[in-house]
Amino acid sequence: MARTGPKNSARRVLVWLGVTLAVLTAVLAGGIMTGHASWAPKLALDLEGGTQMILAPKVAGGSGINEEQLNQAVAIIRQRVDGSGVAEAEISTQSGRNVVVSLPGTPSKETRALIQASADMNFRPVIQAGAGAAVPVEARTPVDKLPQPTAAPANSSDQNWVTADVYKKFEALDCVNPAQDKQERSDPAKPLVTCEPAAAGKPAIKYILGPVEVKGSNITTSSFQLQRGAQGAVTNQWAVDIQFDAEGTTKFKTITERLNQFYVAAGGETGSDPKSQFAIVLDDQVISAPRAQAVITDGRPQITGGFTEQSAKALSDQLRFGALPISFEIQSEQQISATLGGEQLRMGMLAGLIGLLLVVVYSLFQYRALGFVTVASLVVAGALTYLAIAILGWTENYRLSLAGVAGIIVAIGQTADSFIVYFERIRDELREGRGLVSAVENGWKRAKRTVLASKAVNLLAALVLYFVAVGNVRGFAFTLGLTAIADLIVVFMFTHPTLQVLARTKFFGEGHKFSGLDPKRLGAVPLYRGAGRIRTPQDKPVPTPRAKNTGAVAEAERRMTIAERRLAEKREQAKPGQPAQQGHQGQQGQQGQLAGSPKSTSKEGK
Repeated sequence: MARTGPKNSARRVLVWLGVTLAVLTAVLAGGIMTGHASWAPKLALDLEGGTQMILAPKVAGGSGINEEQLNQAVAIIRQRVDGSGVAEAEISTQSGRNVVVSLPGTPSKETRALIQASADMNFRPVIQAGAGAAVPVEARTPVDKLPQPTAAPANSSDQNWVTADVYKKFEALDCVNPAQDKQERSDPAKPLVTCEPAAAGKPAIKYILGPVEVKGSNITTSSFQLQRGAQGAVTNQWAVDIQFDAEGTTKFKTITERLNQFYVAAGGETGSDPKSQFAIVLDDQVISAPRAQAVITDGRPQITGGFTEQSAKALSDQLRFGALPISFEIQSEQQISATLGGEQLRMGMLAGLIGLLLVVVYSLFQYRALGFVTVASLVVAGALTYLAIAILGWTENYRLSLAGVAGIIVAIGQTADSFIVYFERIRDELREGRGLVSAVENGWKRAKRTVLASKAVNLLAALVLYFVAVGNVRGFAFTLGLTAIADLIVVFMFTHPTLQVLARTKFFGEGHKFSGLDPKRLGAVPLYRGAGRIRTPQDKPVPTPRAKNTGAVAEAERRMTIAERRLAEKREQAKPGQPAQQGHQGQQGQQGQLAGSPKSTSKEGK
């Protein structure tokens, strides 16, 4: 039969906490072994330094840029950077003309491309597609055999858009080495020859695209999720969902009606007519070119086909944040040093160590051996927080800033406060005359509500601050909320179970004077004042001269709650001769008279 007592339950909880720490450590170690993670948390721009890019805005038509447009550009670029998973980036304006983007560390190629991407996102029909490599000069189509339009194009998919110049550019274009082919901004009313870069084992492809039919500004939102099958069951294939506004819905219905005809004529899924494809173009470069397998009438197309979670997210982000009101070009890019650097980080760590040391000294002075439980709890909370930050740096690219370090330092006191609330509840129970085992269980019931309420307030404040604030303040809010969660885990899975186990040891259970739970030092009142008499709340402890302990009495008075202090004052005012005391003495007199009655009766009999 399994043992289910408090001590065994406490041990099981402690084991589960150990397993949790071991699993988190193993996950981080696995990331380190694969070369994707490190034991040290990633640092933000203010502590590590990074890359600074100055973007010069360009408005269509060469007109000037106003402050509203620049501020909107900053907001959208910030959304792009945050959406790409880069944490603690700094984005600001410079001299009212340029946008300065500072990223921690060295940004990836995808992140740099996402930041540089301009507002020129659109949807174009595919007219022709081919392998990404440039056609050798000797193998190119002779001039007399180049295509020539026979009539005015009827629609954006018409082959008559392909002139001799367009086809020569198509053959000469090299998408395998795109750096060799710098392209200028295209005309949305004319055909475009461009590339879809190679990615994830997929070769580069080059296209001849028709004029723009749907603009990127017609996209209201996009998302990615696992695709659902015909019966509604979730599959293992990722898909990207797009939602158009009213104008985009009407235009996209028209284009899919035409492209779907090419899809059906080519044999459906077995066919390969490129004219059934529509290209999503960002900065004159194709980011995806799906086929129109159906007519989309509700403005909610879904793009499927060979996506991984990462590639689906990347495409979704490009669609969602790919409509800036202005275009940009990189004016300069340089590496920058840490704005605060190692010295400021060392000072922050020193401040944290001083705060931790003060908490430890106070705990040991106030609670003696019980203070070591506080120290151990802080160590466990620190380990959980450290592992969480390191793993988030690996999986979510979270970076720790100086503001985040400040949040951790503030959390030291808040975490210790939870332990103090619990310990004081246990001491209150001991003062009431209960044994330590009972005091631990009853004190936990009272302290648990207080701790939960306190951490709920901390989490609410952290959430509000995180979603309302921007920049480094969000780093402070994040670590504040993270440490609050770690504190709850430690209090419930370490501090309380540890005290349940310690309460059954001789050192703590018998109230050793160095345990911090000595009933005499706490001014505890014995549960029984005499044979057959149980102490009531109205009884005032009357220590005998030999048992009197001035320090313990003073400690007990100092620890009184307001209600207990008022009750004690009322008892002090109720002196002999007053009604409350007379009633008590009258009862004693009556008891004495009844006790003597048999003796009087005996005399009368004689």
